[in-house]
Amino acid sequence: MYSRAVRRGRVRRQDAESVQCLLELALLHPDPDDMDWLVPTSPQEVMTRLLRGVYDEVSASQRRVGSAVAAVERFAGLGPRQSSPSAEGTSIRVLDGLSRIQAAMDEATDACTTEVLTVQPGGIRPEHELTEGLHRALSLRGRGVRMRDLYTHVARHGQGLLNYLELMGDAVQARTLDEVIDRLILFDRAVAFIPANADRTLALELRHPALVEYLVTVFERLWRLAIPVTAPLPDTGIEGISHREQSIAALLAEGHQDAVIAERLGISVRTCRAHIARLSETLGAASRTQLGVRIAQVGLNSPSHSLTLPGQESRTVR
Repeated sequence: MYSRAVRRGRVRRQDAESVQCLLELALLHPDPDDMDWLVPTSPQEVMTRLLRGVYDEVSASQRRVGSAVAAVERFAGLGPRQSSPSAEGTSIRVLDGLSRIQAAMDEATDACTTEVLTVQPGGIRPEHELTEGLHRALSLRGRGVRMRDLYTHVARHGQGLLNYLELMGDAVQARTLDEVIDRLILFDRAVAFIPANADRTLALELRHPALVEYLVTVFERLWRLAIPVTAPLPDTGIEGISHREQSIAALLAEGHQDAVIAERLGISVRTCRAHIARLSETLGAASRTQLGVRIAQVGLNSPSHSLTLPGQESRTVR
């Protein structure tokens, strides 16, 4: 179309409707003497105009970069110099976005030399999560780093986790509890990562020694109470009531709703309600209120493995 316009001097506007790019680039423009016709523009003229626009954009970007650098340099001079990563101001860092969280985790993994402690809440871990973390775990194992992982009892039923533990061998120890705290990862007892919002798109990187030591203490106490994955769960001592139903009974006695119980034990609400129904049938309870009374009568309201931390009083650790 452009070649025809050059040869003939102009082309009809309606003939050029299918090639809007020529109009957008102004390689064709309306004939001042007859608006139904389009005449060609010199390609050199168009190129000069296009490059001028790009040049202006690049120049504006360079000015913005210069302003940002100058501002940061001014702000950097307002406070005391940070002499080490553990100095006040970098001891707690907010990581915004999954890519930034992953980059910080990779950096901590590369620097780790001795030990990794993790708490993984929820139920059965999805295969994709285990696969994503496998390369990091293999790298740690190759450097002689020891790993200890805490899960909920429900995670025992995931074949992916069992395969992961078999592959990692002695490099990883895993234990389970009815409930665990929210996700926690500790590297060399020097840096910790915890979620900062519900959907885990924000995280905190903690390097303050006191905070990290507190989290290590919490982990060690949970670890002492937990049961190795290779060991069976203890019998409840009550015929017809499973270990999971005992845990549900204890939370029911505390007054929690089904959805809260399900979240804390890493199961679905539907599964939770099925267990509650079986509990009612086993204990001969005709109502929710009567079920609470029967739970207390048989001693299911205070399992010996529950843990209370300072400030939580009667609430079990999440």
